[in-house]
Amino acid sequence: MNPAETMSKKILQYAIGQDASDIHFSPLSKQTDIYLRIQGNRIFYKTIPTSTYQLLLTFYKFTSAMDIGETRKPQNGTITFQFADQFFDLRLSTLPVKQMESLAIRILPQQEGLSLHQLFLFPNQLHHLLSWITRRSGLILINGPTGSGKTTMLYAILHALQRQKSFQTITLEDPIEKDLEQVLQVQINEKAGITYQSGFKAALRHDPDIIMVGEIRDSPTAKFALEASLSGHLVLSTIHASHALGTLYRLKSLGLMMTDLQQALIAIASIQLIPFETVKHGLKRAAILELLDESLLSTYFQKDVNWQIKKYHSFTHLRKKAFAYGFITKETFLDLQE
Repeated sequence: MNPAETMSKKILQYAIGQDASDIHFSPLSKQTDIYLRIQGNRIFYKTIPTSTYQLLLTFYKFTSAMDIGETRKPQNGTITFQFADQFFDLRLSTLPVKQMESLAIRILPQQEGLSLHQLFLFPNQLHHLLSWITRRSGLILINGPTGSGKTTMLYAILHALQRQKSFQTITLEDPIEKDLEQVLQVQINEKAGITYQSGFKAALRHDPDIIMVGEIRDSPTAKFALEASLSGHLVLSTIHASHALGTLYRLKSLGLMMTDLQQALIAIASIQLIPFETVKHGLKRAAILELLDESLLSTYFQKDVNWQIKKYHSFTHLRKKAFAYGFITKETFLDLQE
């Protein structure tokens, strides 16, 4: 085992042991700082000489099938790493900075993920979600910042659906973050001509019951998702928006008509992870959701000015509720308010 491989193993094992989701290498002129993303916080880990980092970067680029000689363009690659009895997919991304390249590694556990029951801070929000996924057609959207658990939630939903019944399920992902049994997973590869749009067209020819789109990024993908949901398919996807209501404005900016959305949308969930202490496992994170279900959406589309007074619970309301119930400390509550 060469020195770069040995160092890589130590860094990865430490990061996994700390339950880190990401590793950031930030190169300076003579040193490179390494940070870990743990429970949503970016925490300093250690400093290594930049000369050592260059050897480490070369090792990562070689093992993940990147172009070692290319330093002027961003690159992506994937490595499988085993620690103890668990396997992890490592998603690597380089970014040119000044005369060097920074490196970010996303750590994706491949063992069976959390169930839906383990994801939510408030059980009643889970009950709402379970009622949505009993529908045979329509559009369910999840939004939230990077690392908030959108894909984890989608995988958990698909797992719950497959346990109910044998559905023909197809996913379009960039990248595929975890292998799912009894699910047809399509890796988006724009260089090879496999875009979300072309993948959508091909998926519809496979008679799917459920289609999961990793992310609605542009107008054509949004329109395909809408058309599929209106033609008898259950479509699940994520979209970037600041909050649940902001999703509607985002969809409108992508060219979708509110009249079509009124027919297709089952619900919108905006996700935020908040840290809380557990007796058995210490600090963990669970999801709170801003929920727009059909009843709220219908009153919104009807332009009822009082649509959100009684039922719509914002993140501010939910954080106050978590603090009142003793799920989070006052310090955590104040930090989340900032």
